[in-house]
Amino acid sequence: MPNNELTSLRENGLLRSLREISSPNPPFVTIDGQDLINFSSNDYLGLSSHSALAAAAHEAITTYGTGSTASRLVCGSLNIHHQLETALATAKKTEAALTFANGYATALGTIPAVVGKGDTIILDKLAHACLIDGARLSGATLRVFPHNDLNKLERLLKTAQGRVLVVTESVFSMDGDLASLSEIVALKTKHEALLLLDEAHAVGVLGPNGQGLTEHLALQDQVDFQMGTLGKALGSAGGYIAASQDWIDLLLNKARAFIYSTAPPPSQAAASLAALQLLNAPEGDKLRKKLNHNIALLTSLTKQTTSPSPITPIIIGENERALAASRSLLDDGFLVPAIRFPTVPRNTARLRITLSASHSEEQIQGLAQKISSLEQ
Repeated sequence: MPNNELTSLRENGLLRSLREISSPNPPFVTIDGQDLINFSSNDYLGLSSHSALAAAAHEAITTYGTGSTASRLVCGSLNIHHQLETALATAKKTEAALTFANGYATALGTIPAVVGKGDTIILDKLAHACLIDGARLSGATLRVFPHNDLNKLERLLKTAQGRVLVVTESVFSMDGDLASLSEIVALKTKHEALLLLDEAHAVGVLGPNGQGLTEHLALQDQVDFQMGTLGKALGSAGGYIAASQDWIDLLLNKARAFIYSTAPPPSQAAASLAALQLLNAPEGDKLRKKLNHNIALLTSLTKQTTSPSPITPIIIGENERALAASRSLLDDGFLVPAIRFPTVPRNTARLRITLSASHSEEQIQGLAQKISSLEQ
């Protein structure tokens, strides 16, 4: 019965529950009548409340209705989906792109379509759960290398069998650090492997046009699969893969999470398209500059990280101490979640701070002061 499992989770400080949020207005949220400054959202540029995205979504509902009515391969492939995929391929400098219901479905659909029994997946130990589950689902031999350990990665590449797929993230979601992408690209090229890079937390943040770590390092033409989400910096929802036309054609025919899912609603696709257009506009530059300023400010105040990403972990260790710290911040008006196992390794429970272009200097300074008082 589930009661025993729930009791065990509760006793170990691992029980989770939902917070009901009302009146979101980035960077503020209201929970149980309390107005909070939200330092937990992945809405890095504040686009989820941007008028251009809302207008695009509204127009799409007027034009297409509220739903896509079927899977893409039946009758749900609307021209707004095709427009979005063309824009994604252009932004990521690939031949084509394919959208999915969300980032998790993207991984579960893509990885098993690319590799299978007799093949090998080599995965960074800190890769997101969706990448781990996609790898397990594929039936390929799974090998894991310690986080960003290039020597171990090369040793695994030397002995890998069949089609070989290296899988990693560009910005790691719980630590905020970056993949050693230039070196990983060199190794995968040397050993004739494929590379899938999850850009979920990098798009909108890194690169001259906000197209992620691949753009930041001018490596877009050397990464076989650029995976991403539309639900973080782009302020909408959904996931995508950008790749060569041949690979996209194969996914269209083999990715079960794509084939057997109702297409994303047209309003979602339209909002995502509007967000992409904003990234390439002067406003996108302005928002990225504000976000980078906020990142630099928090770094100077907390000395916790030197990463250019908007994710800052405050490692605490014990689950109950992390939960107590999160509650203390909540009492002072800051929403900063405690992240625990299995999201992060045991005994590395942490506060995970995420910044947005919507945050003011005063809000960041207030958070830093409170964190400093907790550490004393």
